[in-house]
Amino acid sequence: MNISSQASKPVSDKPHSFAIRVPAIILSWIFHPIFIPVYVIAFMVYLHPTYFAGFSQQAKQQTLLVVLLNMVFFPLLSIVLLKALGFIESIYLHTQRDRIIPYIACSIFYFWAYLVFKKQGIYPNVLPSFIFGVFLSCNAALMANIYQKISIHAMGVGGWLGFFLVVAFSQTMLMTWPVSMVILIAGLVCTSRLLISDHTNKELYTGFFLGVICQFIAAVVI
Repeated sequence: MNISSQASKPVSDKPHSFAIRVPAIILSWIFHPIFIPVYVIAFMVYLHPTYFAGFSQQAKQQTLLVVLLNMVFFPLLSIVLLKALGFIESIYLHTQRDRIIPYIACSIFYFWAYLVFKKQGIYPNVLPSFIFGVFLSCNAALMANIYQKISIHAMGVGGWLGFFLVVAFSQTMLMTWPVSMVILIAGLVCTSRLLISDHTNKELYTGFFLGVICQFIAAVVI
């Protein structure tokens, strides 16, 4: 399906009850892909026993601030500006056409965040590796967007699970409960997207597995 035909595809109006739709909407907002890097890096900074063991509290807070600025604030600001200037129809990016420029903008911000942490040389390698995986995911989504409107929510939780599996394979921490938690979150988020969006099963599966694979690739190359 090409971009022009997908652009006119309406948002899903499936007749689900209010009691089902509200939790699905809340989950979709809480675990929006724009926020997932913050959750993952907060896990690295505050919960992993060794990654940031030698960092002061101020240094940890500064790390999260850099992530918030480059991976949340600037991408959101760019989307708001694109809407204000008329380059996209909606900040919710319902169509494939609306997603093209935001994907490119986010890729730039993610790559900049990767360079910031990689070049300083004081951070554990797993941090720039994860961010590079997010950058790869964004570019994979841009390429896949030519053919289908893959779920970026599914890609986000897929990348989250992929990174936690990388950490588990490194054997630096017992990851039983974090991996189990993310699998549960991934199931809830993907189910929510089926309930309140126009995504198909194929678009969800594609996004999820691309997110996982991009984190594996980043772990190997970085």
